[in-house]
Amino acid sequence: MATDCEAWLNANPVEAEDLSDSFVSGDEDNGRLVVSNKNINEINGNWLSSSSTSIHEARLKAKAKRRLRKNSSRDSGRGDSLSDNGDVVRGTSVAPTSPKSKLLDRKSRLGKGRGLPKKGGAGGKGVWGRSGEVYEPEEVDEKDPNYDEAQENCVYETVVPPLDERDFGKTITPIVQEYFEHGDTNEVAELLTELNLGPMRSEVPSLAVSLALEAKASHRELTSRLLADLCGPVLSRADMENSFDKLLLELPDLVLDTPGAPQLVGQFIARAVSDQILSKSYIEGYKGKVDCEHARAALDRAAVLLKMSMGGLRIDNQWGSGGGQRPVTQLIKEMNLLLKEYILSGDSKEAERCLRDLEVPHFHHEFVYEAVVMVLESKGEKTFKMILQLLKLLSVSSIITVDQMRRGYERVYMDIAEINIDVPRAYFILEQFVDKSFSMGIIDIKLRDCCPCRGRKRFVSEGDGGVVKLESY
Repeated sequence: MATDCEAWLNANPVEAEDLSDSFVSGDEDNGRLVVSNKNINEINGNWLSSSSTSIHEARLKAKAKRRLRKNSSRDSGRGDSLSDNGDVVRGTSVAPTSPKSKLLDRKSRLGKGRGLPKKGGAGGKGVWGRSGEVYEPEEVDEKDPNYDEAQENCVYETVVPPLDERDFGKTITPIVQEYFEHGDTNEVAELLTELNLGPMRSEVPSLAVSLALEAKASHRELTSRLLADLCGPVLSRADMENSFDKLLLELPDLVLDTPGAPQLVGQFIARAVSDQILSKSYIEGYKGKVDCEHARAALDRAAVLLKMSMGGLRIDNQWGSGGGQRPVTQLIKEMNLLLKEYILSGDSKEAERCLRDLEVPHFHHEFVYEAVVMVLESKGEKTFKMILQLLKLLSVSSIITVDQMRRGYERVYMDIAEINIDVPRAYFILEQFVDKSFSMGIIDIKLRDCCPCRGRKRFVSEGDGGVVKLESY
């Protein structure tokens, strides 16, 4: 260390008066020379002059300013400043702002400008331009290295992939089942037009018929109408023939689920020929060429129905119209025929099946009304007892609900005055019938108590002048 000090003194000579003040002590402490001078300082074991010390302080101040500037960008408003000595001075406390809001602020951070957003609001991620700005069609530059002449005349269209066999059933089955609810053939035609059926086009009629075989008679009628409306706009006659050919081949499998499938398919074929979906020579083309007994039975059934149509049978109504699609007068007529047939045959199971096949559970109150009126108009005990047994059976099996039964009786109560004009004993018979119905559990006590009764009239002789006589018994 002494050698270094001597070398430095040789390089920087000093005057004599300064030399006496420079070295306060020349003693060595454990081999180390301690030097003290106004212009010489020791920092971290290095001997530095006053000029080097000032540079070091300037660096510390610059570093502190950078650190302060960096912190102020995060927590602005604290009012921190730097003194002349490089110390951080806390100013007036200001409510700090959120760093997140500072990051999302689109104004300039340099303090310049008028505080407007960058690029007039057209910059930033996910921004396509200023609001209200309209882009003109971009002109193709033939000198562009990515220019392709073949792309100028291209026409882009939406292509729907054709349905395969796996997705066909999942797509078409909900459409047909929904059609059974609303009965709108135009909606089905629009949905099928939007699909690319491709080679599966001829599978639509066979799928609809297969679903109708397991459904009600009204659904079969809707299926026949659907096939007639789809032939032409959506399906061709060749598609229809191929579809019925497939049905005849699949009859052995269809019989397992629907035992009457051969007769039903024969009715569909006859209806299709009547609606001019199939040619008249379709059935004759299978003569002598069918080995399956089920297919032969279906073709025979269709041939018989077509011969009967020549004698006046209407094939277009062979399934009947289901539910509320029929007029009310026709439903009332069928219910009257059902009751008369039951009185003659006494088969309550057949009457129950026929009432269920009408598919009008909301109109069963009319059946109750017609049955009670038939009792009032009858002259014997047979009709009285048979109608009671039938209503009891229909009530226990819940085919006629409690609400429909109540509405039927209430309608008779309302019309009993008019019925009494044609049937003088109507009140008396109604009271007996209502009491029996209550005892058998067909109606409740509240409905029984609502039964109207005919009031007793007292007659006054003409010679009494309107004075009522006191009768003695």
